[in-house]
Amino acid sequence: MKNSTLIISLDFELLWGIFDKVGTTYRPDYFSNTRKVIPQMLESFAKHEIAVTWATVGMLFAENEEEWKYYSPEYKPSYRNRNLSAYEWAKQHGIKPEVHFAPDLIRQIVDTPGQELGSHTYAHYYTLMRGQSPEQFRQDIQATQRIAEDKFETRLKSLVFPRNHINELYLGICLEEGYEVVRGNPKNWFWQETQHEDLGKKIIRSADCFFEVGERSTFFLEELKAYPNEPLILPASRILRPFSPKGLGIMNRLRLNRIKQEMEAAARNGESYHLWWHPHNFGNDPQSSMKELLEVLEHFQSLRDRFGMQSLSMGQVGELIGVPSLTT
Repeated sequence: MKNSTLIISLDFELLWGIFDKVGTTYRPDYFSNTRKVIPQMLESFAKHEIAVTWATVGMLFAENEEEWKYYSPEYKPSYRNRNLSAYEWAKQHGIKPEVHFAPDLIRQIVDTPGQELGSHTYAHYYTLMRGQSPEQFRQDIQATQRIAEDKFETRLKSLVFPRNHINELYLGICLEEGYEVVRGNPKNWFWQETQHEDLGKKIIRSADCFFEVGERSTFFLEELKAYPNEPLILPASRILRPFSPKGLGIMNRLRLNRIKQEMEAAARNGESYHLWWHPHNFGNDPQSSMKELLEVLEHFQSLRDRFGMQSLSMGQVGELIGVPSLTT
């Protein structure tokens, strides 16, 4: 039987990931809860021997505003919609360390066995929005590499595009700057072209979290390959959506059962299953969210015992499959 694999990647952002959606209306306790729950996640991953890729916004590496500015690139994204720029938002609303910086948490990630530090770009960069350019993107991901090497002596190999906006024209730049593995979207049509967020796609994506709507999103590692001068594209399978505390117990159970059923199907068939979420998704109800996560991790342990399912980070998958060298 082929080895089945559980892959987990997390989009670690704090406010940098949602500033353009919530503005200044965010609840401070939402992010203070997030900061408290991340060490609990790390403890649980270590206990259950789970490898995880933490795709982290580079700005979170900074200790303070001075350091944040020092590592910021010269050429910043020139979006036509200036409200999408993290730099413009900070200029208008200021910097608050509790929601904009997290070097202490990143140190805990680096020090926890099995955890891979990856990139979510430096400034939560949107590669499909009008006005930005390839050179601006290159400088953005270079900035993340610099701050990761200087502060944590880590060269990042895995990257997750913010909002799942995958610009195929930029894949070569990723590999040139050291990123060997990139998370792709699930293969279903309603996960493609995510910059076009029409209502129909949103409804179907939400429904698919509870009931089988699209095709199965598991895959065989043996079928993946990296094309010349591009990183390996590692497909996502499922997002672990936030726990809903609004009395929708049956919906929470349906959502979690769907993940567990997909994991078991992958384990039985020797396939891989790539689960992802944002750590701040646990901010509304950390206790219930952690309870769900523990159920998923314990289910993985059962699948490991019964079927030999393994846990790999994005970077470990890249090492297993191999990434072609750049050609000149």
